[in-house]
Amino acid sequence: MSDLFQSTVKQQDDYSAKDIEVLEGLEPVRRRPGMYIGGTDERAYHHLVAEVLDNSMDEAVAGHASRIELELSEDGSCTVRDNGRGIPIDPHPKYKDKSALEVILTTLHSGGKFSGKVYATSGGLHGVGVSVVNALSQSLMVEVARDRVVYRQSFSRGLPLGKLEKVGDAQNRRGTTITFTPDTEIFGTKIHFEPEQLYRMARSKAYLFKGVEIRWSCPASMLREGSEVPQKGVLHFPGGLKDYLTYTLGDRVTITPRAFAGAWKASDGVGQMEWAMHWPADGDGFCHTYCNTVPTPQGGTHESAMRSALAKSLRAYGELVGNKRATQITGDDITGEASIMLSVFIPDPQFQGQTKEKLVSADAGKMVEPALKDRFDHWLAEDPASANDLLERILERVDERQKRKAQKEQRRKTPTRKLRLPGKLADCSSESAEGTEIFLVEGDSAGGSAKQARDRKTQAILPMKGKILNVASASADKLKQNQELKDIIQALGCGTRADFQLDKLRYERVVIMTDADVDGAHIASLLMTFFYREMAGLIESGRLFLAQPPLYRLTQGGKSVYAMDDVSKDALLKSEFKPNSKVDISRFKGLGEMPPAQLRETTMDPARRTLLRVQLPDRTRDDELEESRRTARLVETLMGKKPELRFQYIQDHARFIDDLDV
Repeated sequence: MSDLFQSTVKQQDDYSAKDIEVLEGLEPVRRRPGMYIGGTDERAYHHLVAEVLDNSMDEAVAGHASRIELELSEDGSCTVRDNGRGIPIDPHPKYKDKSALEVILTTLHSGGKFSGKVYATSGGLHGVGVSVVNALSQSLMVEVARDRVVYRQSFSRGLPLGKLEKVGDAQNRRGTTITFTPDTEIFGTKIHFEPEQLYRMARSKAYLFKGVEIRWSCPASMLREGSEVPQKGVLHFPGGLKDYLTYTLGDRVTITPRAFAGAWKASDGVGQMEWAMHWPADGDGFCHTYCNTVPTPQGGTHESAMRSALAKSLRAYGELVGNKRATQITGDDITGEASIMLSVFIPDPQFQGQTKEKLVSADAGKMVEPALKDRFDHWLAEDPASANDLLERILERVDERQKRKAQKEQRRKTPTRKLRLPGKLADCSSESAEGTEIFLVEGDSAGGSAKQARDRKTQAILPMKGKILNVASASADKLKQNQELKDIIQALGCGTRADFQLDKLRYERVVIMTDADVDGAHIASLLMTFFYREMAGLIESGRLFLAQPPLYRLTQGGKSVYAMDDVSKDALLKSEFKPNSKVDISRFKGLGEMPPAQLRETTMDPARRTLLRVQLPDRTRDDELEESRRTARLVETLMGKKPELRFQYIQDHARFIDDLDV
């Protein structure tokens, strides 16, 4: 013990100034890419293109560019070209031995968007976008055409490969061209640019700013079989968001014959917005919001202000026509089934995080609400027949909402109190337990993917944080204090042990959905132990299941198949693909790494998934008691407090193991 203490003290004494690292230049980006682009997965990989494209869009919105080109190449590179002013190439006053271009490409928080003098509004705000792309690219080349001269500089992994040099006469050409290839040291070799994703991104940018023309180019070899993405195309939409809404809805029937669409600009020229919204009769809508052409999938102040404006306006219209029930209308009642596009342009917007998924600028809300309410008031007044149709439909939603609330309160009421549900539970909307299921999901990341992949009517999601308590070796007090287990008990609503009542179970099926690896199997075993000890009736009635997510994705061209394990993978390679053909094999790190569409297709869609039912061994009335005792002993051996019993079990059964995944 003394030696151990002395060793520990010595290690502490060794901690000194020399152990403090100072990361310079773009090294922080390469060390921690997740801080700047949200990770190293497929989404982050494509975010690099968004950063470069946003800079060109800022030039267009500022009125200095009318054309942007987005080009993919077979070598894995991407090129973004615009006809804007071009990145400045003169020496930077602070770094006199470097051009402004080199400073922008190699220094975090450098750019022309901080003061507001060069760009009134912009999507790239933090001065890290293109420098982060440079840091995470194995090669990046910039060409700038300014003052009838073309300049060029090349970089690798954030470092310049030489000085900025003149390479020719620009003639009538102007603007910036950036060609980059993401670094395989950061992203690996299995992620590639997906034309479908980038084409959708380019198309949305063109809709968001009707003054820009985006030219698309992609090799035929990169397109999946049957893909609707063209090899070449020009994206230009003079009608802006209204064009997009018309294109998206097609010939679907809508509540009102015309869309509520328009544009607004502040009298001082600082701040503007465009919107388009319709109410499909089938109730299948969407809400896409943007700030300075940057998508904000998590909404924010502009989206909240929009909901508030619509609700206030429709309530006022209802009062005007003498409908007192209109006072109960909320923003969600109006937007819940609507198809909505909202785009705002404001100076110095504040986003939540570098990936800019949520707008938090208070000024955006102050701009959107009064301007949108005033115009919605006029829109309703111009066509009373349509306004009345919309009001009646929204009031039907109010009735449906109130009815659901009343039914849930009645259904979840116990003799002593209403059942409180966990805050992180994403419940299904079905009022009956029949046909419904709850997925117990490993981790918040996987929970987020599962929430997007689920059928909201019949599938509920309860994310769990890490490994739950082992109830076989824990005291009753610890079990009662464990928040994860309390959440499960509350969500299911059927009680535990002597209080267990199957008819109170809020779902027809309980599905354990964990990663297809050793840790996932351990979490599943802990959950099964919990249900065996606390809700045995759940297993006996055949209500507990294990989801079977794939471990591998095998892709060749437009064909993709999924393998549950190594044996399945090897068999599929032989049966589904030609011998010696090149097949991309992706191993899923976890459910959180799977795009929602793939998670639904492979694991959650009842028509295509595979579930394993958890059940106790078959037994007759005569040997029921002995079988129950044997099962209890096995659970105690494997999951109980005595590690020596587990060790002995492993020794006794090790000879039966053919393959071990370590």
